[in-house]
Amino acid sequence: MSRRSLLRAALLSAGLSALPWASALAAPVDDAVAELQRDWEVVRYQTPPAERAKRYEALAGKAHQVSAQHPGRSEPLVWEGIIVSSWAGEKGGLGALGLVKQAKALYEQAIQIDPKALEGSAYNSLGVLYYKVPGWPIGFGDKEKARELLQKALAINPQGIDPNYFYAEFLVETRQPEQALAYLDKVLQAPPRPGRQIADVGRREEARALLAKIKPN
Repeated sequence: MSRRSLLRAALLSAGLSALPWASALAAPVDDAVAELQRDWEVVRYQTPPAERAKRYEALAGKAHQVSAQHPGRSEPLVWEGIIVSSWAGEKGGLGALGLVKQAKALYEQAIQIDPKALEGSAYNSLGVLYYKVPGWPIGFGDKEKARELLQKALAINPQGIDPNYFYAEFLVETRQPEQALAYLDKVLQAPPRPGRQIADVGRREEARALLAKIKPN
């Protein structure tokens, strides 16, 4: 065998042996993120409202541990941000602003690492913060920045249930309800996500409720 053939065989062997190794490295963080997703879904859609804030607080601590255990990975940061922002939403008022700023920093860090992770979820979730949080001088809210981020999420995942729902909600909140209809239709027609049945059912119910506001009759 020539020296070139030997080198090629060695490279192929190294590449093949690296695949299971990469999978082994990826599996723990993927499993941990999937568990955070499931826990969040249970709190969001199956837990009484009065109990959600405490459940999110505990889950935020768990999510932070996952992020710390997997530095350099975007996915745990995204889910830590989602959980922290959900906790802020349940807490409400000015007391939640610190949590919202914490979530914003987590999303921004995730985007720096890998903006396309989880199909652009960091762009989507950060965009939601920008249109839900009050503007200056209270908060950092900015409707145009929200639009830019939500559109980036849609560009990455144009058929996704979450980016279509939140862009529709943004359009309704910015008094463009007729434009929201097409996005809500995509929510209702979006393909199911493996392992996300609770979230998919809940999000479609939210889409139908938003649709009822636009077309009450």
